[in-house]
Amino acid sequence: MSNDDMHREAADAGKTTHDNRRRGGWAVACLLALGVPALLSGHPDPPKAPATELPPVNPPKRYEIKPTVPGTDRHTPGKVFLERADRLWTDDSRDSVAYQILVGNVQFRKDDMFMYCDSAHFYDQEGSFDAFGNVRMEQGDTLFVYADELNYNNPEEMAVFYGNGVQEVRLINNDVQLTTDVFNYDLGQDLGYYTNGGTLTDTANVLTSIYGEYSPTTKDAQFRLDVVLKDNGERDFTLETEELLYNTDNHIAQIVKPSVITTDSATVYSSNGMYNTEADTTRLYDRSLIKTRRGNTLTGDTLFYDQVAGFGQAWGNMVLTDSARQSALEGGYGCYFEKQDSSFATIRARLLEYSKKDTLYLHGDTIRTYVMRSDSDSTHVMTAYPRVRFWRIDLQGLCDSLSVVERDSLMYMHRHPIVWSGERQVFGNIIQVHFNDSTVDWAKLPEFGFVAEHVGDEFYNQLTGKEMLAQFADGSISQLDVSGNVENIMLPQENDSTYNKIISSTSSFLRAHFNDSTLRKLTMWPEVDGTVTPLYLAKKSIYYLPQFKWYEALRPKDKDDIFNVPPEMEALLKEPDPGLRRRKVN
Repeated sequence: MSNDDMHREAADAGKTTHDNRRRGGWAVACLLALGVPALLSGHPDPPKAPATELPPVNPPKRYEIKPTVPGTDRHTPGKVFLERADRLWTDDSRDSVAYQILVGNVQFRKDDMFMYCDSAHFYDQEGSFDAFGNVRMEQGDTLFVYADELNYNNPEEMAVFYGNGVQEVRLINNDVQLTTDVFNYDLGQDLGYYTNGGTLTDTANVLTSIYGEYSPTTKDAQFRLDVVLKDNGERDFTLETEELLYNTDNHIAQIVKPSVITTDSATVYSSNGMYNTEADTTRLYDRSLIKTRRGNTLTGDTLFYDQVAGFGQAWGNMVLTDSARQSALEGGYGCYFEKQDSSFATIRARLLEYSKKDTLYLHGDTIRTYVMRSDSDSTHVMTAYPRVRFWRIDLQGLCDSLSVVERDSLMYMHRHPIVWSGERQVFGNIIQVHFNDSTVDWAKLPEFGFVAEHVGDEFYNQLTGKEMLAQFADGSISQLDVSGNVENIMLPQENDSTYNKIISSTSSFLRAHFNDSTLRKLTMWPEVDGTVTPLYLAKKSIYYLPQFKWYEALRPKDKDDIFNVPPEMEALLKEPDPGLRRRKVN
C-alpha cells in the first residue's frame, strides 16, 4: 500500500486505526495456520489440512482526480468553491459518490470567507464539507478561527469547530479572542456560540461562562450560567451573575439578572443596569444597592456610581446608611462622596438616627454631611436647612437650621429653635445640645431662653433668662441654671394635686433641682422680688410672662408629620429672634 493511499485512508473517518486492528487479527490467524497450536501441544508434525481456496478480495477502485479550479464567479451567493488541494480522490465503493476526499493544503472559499485544512470530505453537490487537521477560517484581516476539526453545513450556513482535547478552538476578531472546546458559528446570522464552557478576552476584560454568544460584526456578546467578568489589566473588579450582555467595542456590560460587582472600593448589587468597565462607572435601576468599604450602603430607584472617584448618586427613594454612626439619610435625590466621607440629600430629605432605643427622624429641605478639616484636626459635620423639623417619641423640635459637630458632640439649633418634651417647651435664639454616647448630657441657651410647662387648662409654669444651662442624667433633666434677668411664674401643686395660687418672681440667678424630671428644689439669688396671688384673685394679665408663646400647633406629631411645615411655622421663621423681641420690649 502506498503512502498516498494511507494518507487518504487517514482522512477517510479514521479508517487507518480500524484497518490496523483488522490486519492484526489476520496476522494471528496466519500464525495459527502455520502450526502454532502444534508447537504448543508438542506435536511436531501436525496433519496437513486439505487446501482450501479463499475467495478473491476485490478492493474498491480508487480514482485520483486532478483538482481543477472552476471559472465561476467567486461571489456567487451561497456557493462554496474548492480552491485547491494537493490530492483529490473518489472511488466506486458507493452507489453514488457522496463526497470527494481531499488531502494536502486544502482550501475552500465562500464569498470572502476562506477555509483551510490538511484534509477534508467535500460534499460538492450541496457545498458542505468536513475538515480535518490545522483547520483555519479567515475573513479579511480581522476574523480568524482555528480548530482541529470543522463540520460545515452549507444549506444551513452552520459551521461547527472542534478542539482536540489539548488545543481549544480559537476565534480571533481584532483584539477579541474567544476560546472553547466546541464552537458553533452561524455564518448567515454572523453569530457564534458555545454551550459547554468558554472564555472571551478583549483588551479590557476576561469573561467566562457555560454558554456564550458573540457576533463579530456588532461586537455584541451574551453569556449565561456561571458568568464571571474580570479586569484584564491592573484594575481590581469582578462581576458575577447568571446572565450578562456585553460589547467588546465599548466594553459596557448590561446587567439583566441579579449580579454582584466587587471592586476595591465597593460591592454593587443589581438586577438591571449598565456597567462601563473602561470608565469604572455603573448606572443601575430597580432599587440596586452599593455597599462601600466603610460599610455604608446607598440605594435608590436609579443609581450612578463611579468606582474610581468613590462617588454615588441616587434618584427616587434614596437611602444612604452609615453603619459607624448608626444613621440613615433619605431623599428624593442624594449623593455620596466616599473618599471625602460626605453626603447630600434633598426632596423630602430625612435623617434617621437610631443609636438609641427610639429612632430620631429629622427633616430639612437640604441635609448635608461633610468633613471639616483644619491644620491639626478634622471632624464630621451634619447640617440641615431650612425649615428643620424632627420627631422622636420622647423629643420633638424645629428651627430654621441645624448642625451637629461630631468632634464636640454638639448640636446647634439656629433661628427660632423650639424643643418639646412631654408637657415642656423650650425656645430661644440658639439652642446647643451636648451628647455623650448619643445621650443628651447638657443643653444650653447662651443668648436667651424660655421654658414653659403646661400644668392644666390655661395655666403654665414659665421661666426665662439671658442664659440657661440644663444638665441631664440618664436622659432626664437633673439640674437647671438660669442667669441674668431671671423671671419666673409658677403654679405650685398642693398636697391634693390642685393649684390655687400663682407665684411671680425675679432675680439675677436661679437653680432648680429635679428628680425623674420633677422639680424638687428651687433657689434664686442674690435678691428676689416676687408676689403670691391666689388664683381666685389673679387677673389673666399675670398668667403669662411678656415673652410667653405656646407653639403646640407647630409641634411635629409623628415621623411623617416632620414633612408638613404648617403656615404658623413659615410665619415664625420670618419673625425676628425672640431675644431681639425681648430687648425691644425691655
